[in-house]
Amino acid sequence: MPVVPVSVAKVSQESVPTDLKVVGTVEASAIVQAKSEVAGELMAVHFTEGQNVAKGDLLFEIDPRPYDDALRQALAAVERDKAQIVQAEAVLARDKATARFAQSDAERQAELNKSGLTPHSTYDQAQSSADAANASARSTLAAIDTAKAALDADQAAVERARLDLVYCQIRAPISGRTGNLLVHAGNLVKVNDVPLVVIHQVSPIFVDFAAPEQYLGAIRRVAGEGRKLAVRVESQDDPGRAANGYLAVIDNTVDAATGTIHLKATFENADRMLWPGQFVTATLTLDTIQNAVVAPAEAVQSGQQGYFVYAVKADNHVEIRPVTTGRAWGAKVVIESGLRPGETVVTDGQMRIFPGAQIVPVDPAKLGTGPL
Repeated sequence: MPVVPVSVAKVSQESVPTDLKVVGTVEASAIVQAKSEVAGELMAVHFTEGQNVAKGDLLFEIDPRPYDDALRQALAAVERDKAQIVQAEAVLARDKATARFAQSDAERQAELNKSGLTPHSTYDQAQSSADAANASARSTLAAIDTAKAALDADQAAVERARLDLVYCQIRAPISGRTGNLLVHAGNLVKVNDVPLVVIHQVSPIFVDFAAPEQYLGAIRRVAGEGRKLAVRVESQDDPGRAANGYLAVIDNTVDAATGTIHLKATFENADRMLWPGQFVTATLTLDTIQNAVVAPAEAVQSGQQGYFVYAVKADNHVEIRPVTTGRAWGAKVVIESGLRPGETVVTDGQMRIFPGAQIVPVDPAKLGTGPL
């Protein structure tokens, strides 16, 4: 019988991850609408649309002149209150001295009245003067308290005016990428009105996807062990490029309508590969099968009795070997039984051979096929 040229490959032993591949959607980790906290004319815009900004970067400037005037008025009111307090304290000191003198005079008149040296009317007049002096001192003390309360209110107005001046400069609340400019310089803006620009935080970034309900137990078991589940995503427009992250959120309920559980993975996205709203292929690695026997998927054939391969014996003759297959992994498949690591199997040219045929291994390119 003629020797049949075929391509062959070795059966190997490798660690095979248990993956779940689904379609996911990219979303920003934070979305912030920059709005104005003061009213006024928008004087300047300090960024360009679509620019990356850092937290604290100046974005907009609002006309500060009205708020600067308000600050000066508030500071003047504070100085006026302080002057009034000083003046009232001086009046209080005078009233207290007058009250002390009037009280001493009333006490002397009381002693003289007891001795019959002065009429009772003189004592009554002295006591009335003492009472009036004490009442005047209490009135002045109340005026001081009122002035201090006014001072507190005016100092609060100063702080508010200073805060309004700070709000005249609108800075980026988060690091991210700006969108379209929604209000241009020269327009009047109101307090907490329409957003001026929307910022998306894209580093880190989230990928939302849904997993079938039957995987929930495995996902929760691994998460309960404190291990992070690895997630790999590939862009649908660039399948050769991938980003690696980890599972961050497991939803608290299963969607009864679809029978899926909502999941969310986090990615650093330092190279800005992922973009909000983008569709990606997400691969969730649930577990890893250690020391699994794997063979090229091309070697496994389907027959009436199930799956089989052509195994190459030491004398280059082939035999049919029934196999039990497990999960596929890339271009390979897990062989649960029927093969051992190191054995050789035919990967191309099976249509030209039969049990007992003698083969000669050749380069796959010479058979018109590419490498595995």
